Amino acid sequence: MSENLLEVNSITKHFGGVTALSEVSICLKRGEVLALAGDNGAGKSTLIKIISGVYHQDDGEMSYNGTNLKISNPKYARNLGIETIYQDLALADNLNVGANIFLGREPLLNLFGPVNILDREKMLSESRQILESLDIEIPEFSLNQPVRRLSGGQRQAIAICRAIYWKAELLIMDEPTAALGVPEQRKVMQLIRRLREQNIAIIFISHNLIDIFEIADRIVILRQGRLVGDRMINGINKEEVVSLMVQGKLTVN
Repeated sequence: MSENLLEVNSITKHFGGVTALSEVSICLKRGEVLALAGDNGAGKSTLIKIISGVYHQDDGEMSYNGTNLKISNPKYARNLGIETIYQDLALADNLNVGANIFLGREPLLNLFGPVNILDREKMLSESRQILESLDIEIPEFSLNQPVRRLSGGQRQAIAICRAIYWKAELLIMDEPTAALGVPEQRKVMQLIRRLREQNIAIIFISHNLIDIFEIADRIVILRQGRLVGDRMINGINKEEVVSLMVQGKLTVN
């Protein structure tokens, strides 16, 4: 088994005449929280969309679990154990917790010959179990309510539960604390710590340096599509991160 769960080697991506990524290389160990930082247009979204199969790189290669591969589409990425939670969470607001966790992969019961119906009892039971395993508190009466009635932090937790239930080994989180109040931000941070304890690797994309320095083990910094920094979080400070994001180099005082 490879020491690194994910290795991205010299990835380059062009959109017409624009180079979104230029020879970017990163690696990620199991149970590691890797922060991905950079200003708007730095290439963060392009990189995670290549890892998750939305885009295909023009050059470079990736290795997952020690095997070189090309991730052809998001379904293939999910089958590998790579799950992505975008800012919009991709939840169906009119459905309850269980229906969202099983969205697109609903268990069926065969009661009337060729006619199948949803196994709602299984979805509810399995939802309770995954919530309990991650120590997420959602009142019992709320489990059958549309998720639009839940708080932002609870909705974020449901999106994470969905990924973990389907055996994610690598979880990509795009601005998971954006638009959340301080108490809910803390709950999301606690949840990320629990995931790390379960040996799940996390790529954590954020503009919030306070969050990054609180939760990340390592930080990768992109600027204009290029890798300009890859440091352990205890080997860099906030001012140095900003300097790399803005200037692509450390400012010497």
